[in-house]
Amino acid sequence: MQEPNLEPPTEKQPAAPNVRLFITAWVSLTLVVGLGTFATLFWALGGMDVPSAAATAMPDVAAAAAADATAAAQPQEVTPDVLPLIEPIAPTATPDVTPTPAPVAEVFGLGAQVIHGGLLAQDKMHNIGMTWAKLQAYDITQDFKPDIENAHRNNFRILLSVKDNANHMRVTDPDYQEQLLKFLEGLAAKGADAIEVWNEPNLSREWPPSKMGGAYYTALLKQAYGRIKAANPNTIVISAALSPTGAFNGGCGSIGDVLGCDDKPFLEKMVASGALDYLDCVGIHYNEGLLPPSATSGDPRGNSQHYTRYFKGMLDTYLGILGGTKPLCFTELGYLSGEEWGTLPANFRWNPPINMKVAQQAEYLGAAVKLARSAGNIRMIIVFNMDFAVLKKDLGDDPQAGYSIIRPNESCPACDTLRAAMQPG
Repeated sequence: MQEPNLEPPTEKQPAAPNVRLFITAWVSLTLVVGLGTFATLFWALGGMDVPSAAATAMPDVAAAAAADATAAAQPQEVTPDVLPLIEPIAPTATPDVTPTPAPVAEVFGLGAQVIHGGLLAQDKMHNIGMTWAKLQAYDITQDFKPDIENAHRNNFRILLSVKDNANHMRVTDPDYQEQLLKFLEGLAAKGADAIEVWNEPNLSREWPPSKMGGAYYTALLKQAYGRIKAANPNTIVISAALSPTGAFNGGCGSIGDVLGCDDKPFLEKMVASGALDYLDCVGIHYNEGLLPPSATSGDPRGNSQHYTRYFKGMLDTYLGILGGTKPLCFTELGYLSGEEWGTLPANFRWNPPINMKVAQQAEYLGAAVKLARSAGNIRMIIVFNMDFAVLKKDLGDDPQAGYSIIRPNESCPACDTLRAAMQPG
């Protein structure tokens, strides 16, 4: 293969001078036009700046960085109408815990037991400052919904004290207890503001003596509390008030055909059996007083130093047993006067012949309410009673009309003293 000739060719002389002149002019013109075109384009495009490779590859990131830098240099302005949106963060799940409710200050309430749900004396009750009406439920087949509704319609809270006269000897029987528990939860569901679970279970006229005692009663109360609260958590559960007595020498026994237990050891056994876990208020009765509530001695009867003779003695004894754990609810507080009849039945004639005058009844009731309000651990007092003398003119063997603060002539001296006791200060 013949190698190419790498030597420059021998330059030949142009044939004529005019050829050289033409070539020179052409080259010059080409250079001038090219340079002009380049300059024009350079000026129009604003120079030769070229974005960096990083900026070209991630224009969004670069823009965001520039915006962040600007935001950092300037304080963020927030107006009431335009707020920065912050995505809420879900809280870490925690185990379900039943909250412990904050202590609620109890407001003292005053009321009275009335002869029926028609509230015959509601005007007087309101004038006194009463906010509670109590009815005794003697029959668990009765429908108390109309009574509950009527009380609420007339701006009263209603306490239903449940006992069953026809079946009190069956109260510890499981089959009967189920009937009773259904009745109690029914009352709560219908709006009962408070329920007293039974009445004076330390006496054989209310409870079978073979199973009488604080532990037996607590077993019933425990079941009742759960059923009532399940039906209506706002219903106040009050334990059955005991009959205040020292007749059984500090224990249980019999007097004639009456069997029973003293209230103090009965209540102590209730506490030991856990009853305070199944009640909101401890029921208490005081209805045998003859002296002013502040008295601590001087009762004319035998065993005159027994605590049940004195209002203050009852308070101190019960509060001492409870140790401040639960408040007291007086579901009966009454003073018996037979003044209008001139006498009283023999079993109630504690200071013959009439126990006290009506004026004393009024004085003692007002003083008791005032003392209870100042004590601070009394949640409720129900006066026994408001109006029984309006319909029951005859005392009979059970002188409930003698306790009535509306007297047979329809006067009410205690209305004035009770109203005064409810005034502030």
